Amino acid sequence: MPLTGAYADEGADELRALQLAVEHLNGQGDGGMLNTFSSKALDGTGILGREVRYVSGDDQTKSDVARATAQSMIQKDGAIMITGGSSSGTAVAVQALCQEVGIVFMAGLTHANDTTGKDRKANGFRHFFNSYMSGAALAPILAAQYGKDRKAYHLTADYNWGYTTEEAIRSSTEAMGWETVNTVLTPLTQTDFSSYIAPVLNSGADILVLNHYGGNMVNSLTNAVQFGLRDAQANGKNFEIVVPLYSELMARGAGANIAGILGSQNWDWKLEDQLGSKYSGTNAFVQSFGAKYGFPPSQAAHTCYVQTLLYADAVTRAGSFAPCAVDEALADFEFDGMGNGPTLYRSADHQCFKDVIVVRGKENPENEFDLVEIVEVTPVDQVTYDPEHPQFAGGALGNCNNGA
Repeated sequence: MPLTGAYADEGADELRALQLAVEHLNGQGDGGMLNTFSSKALDGTGILGREVRYVSGDDQTKSDVARATAQSMIQKDGAIMITGGSSSGTAVAVQALCQEVGIVFMAGLTHANDTTGKDRKANGFRHFFNSYMSGAALAPILAAQYGKDRKAYHLTADYNWGYTTEEAIRSSTEAMGWETVNTVLTPLTQTDFSSYIAPVLNSGADILVLNHYGGNMVNSLTNAVQFGLRDAQANGKNFEIVVPLYSELMARGAGANIAGILGSQNWDWKLEDQLGSKYSGTNAFVQSFGAKYGFPPSQAAHTCYVQTLLYADAVTRAGSFAPCAVDEALADFEFDGMGNGPTLYRSADHQCFKDVIVVRGKENPENEFDLVEIVEVTPVDQVTYDPEHPQFAGGALGNCNNGA
């Protein structure tokens, strides 16, 4: 996971969650989601009677570093499952490596369509949602909140996640009447976005879409607010800013600038309290994580924790650590009690399908950990698509690789 760079906050929370998952699998702590998971295969005695151990490394949000780090873990440490990561670029690179050498890859926070689209692999699995799902969930809310006669300007992170997120938001908003007036790519290493924000003011746009994540989003949103976009008028309308994907961690970094900003999330720590037992498992995880670390977990933490338990459960149900056995155990696996409601791991592309959360930054937050409010939960049927949808076409899952 990234422990330095623009996505470091997400990476640090992932590591916390992975350490917690290892504890629970080995019978330490309160068991967390082992108690709520609909599958009852796991009993806190490790995996198939073996103690779970782990190694970790900083991928620096660089694909070559991520691949090299994973390769070292496999060759030197004997790793048989790799998980984590907060970038789709690193996810695609590590997933390809795991396919080549016959290791299971349980993707962490990767949102690009490519991960289970053109770059899908039989040895890779993704619990996190994707760009298409964000677009499908957000578009109706954006139309209802801001109207259908809008002109959008996109600033987009220059790598595969940015490209697919821009495409998903563009296609979904243009289908409801919005016009895209410009799209501009920004380097992942950028920290000051002032030179990118300034042209927006005279572009004819009345919506700015920030296809940025982590520290990039915090900095670009801050610059946009500093340039007065939050209070501006354009085309006779209030200027609006949209962030298609963001988290409580990013909201904390953005502070008051997040107020009123619409976006989407894979999970939120308040789900069960606010929307009931359909999202069971949420409170169990929040309780365990909060007791250990003193604050609620992010969606990045939740995803990596769940992926680890899903792997352990698949191995246990299969009675084997072999990747092909894990593949078979997760094929069209339906489960519940992991915080997202009823969830399906689709065999055709190894993508999970579940409800998607549309959120907005709170205007008057009560504390630093409660900066986001849930606007709507979009039902899974509204975000489900064909495996060969144009935004996902061009790849093949192929055959699983058992390696050695």
